[in-house]
Amino acid sequence: MNKPLQPDPEDSQLFRQQVGPVKRLRHDRAEPFRAKPAPVPLSTQADERQVLIDMVSNYFEPADLDTGDELYFSRAGLQHGVLRKLRRGQFRVSATLDLHGMTVAVARQAFLAFLHDCRRNSMTCVRIIHGKGKGSHHKGPVLKSKVNHWLRQREEVLAFCSARPVDGGTGAVYVLLKRRV
Repeated sequence: MNKPLQPDPEDSQLFRQQVGPVKRLRHDRAEPFRAKPAPVPLSTQADERQVLIDMVSNYFEPADLDTGDELYFSRAGLQHGVLRKLRRGQFRVSATLDLHGMTVAVARQAFLAFLHDCRRNSMTCVRIIHGKGKGSHHKGPVLKSKVNHWLRQREEVLAFCSARPVDGGTGAVYVLLKRRV
């Protein structure tokens, strides 16, 4: 390392003679120092706020979904070719979540954790198996309607549609997620 440059003693003495006597100035202002702010995880905080909002929101309109119907949703601006590929099952499914036999509360927690992991791992196409609701007796497919609603609420979901029969048919959905930036 380089040593700090020390002025020549003769130069210092000559400078003091030329400047003359010096008087220290007194002032009541604070020294101009700013501590660096601590790093704030803005994305994590936004995700946690969204989770809290989603946990409170459980609105469901039964008229939105008839039992046995295919699920289909896409955000405005998504290309038709991308939607066609999704409906045909031509995207590689990176992960699958099976909600069979779960209560709505447990399924919601699993759903949120699954989407969070998918985003963290930069997955773009995933499958969620919600079942056809045959065990729900007269109520119809409860989890299917909840998954339909939950997916529409999530900003990172670009589109979703019922899976091909070999992948679960109307008992599962393919979900297309935004790429993580």
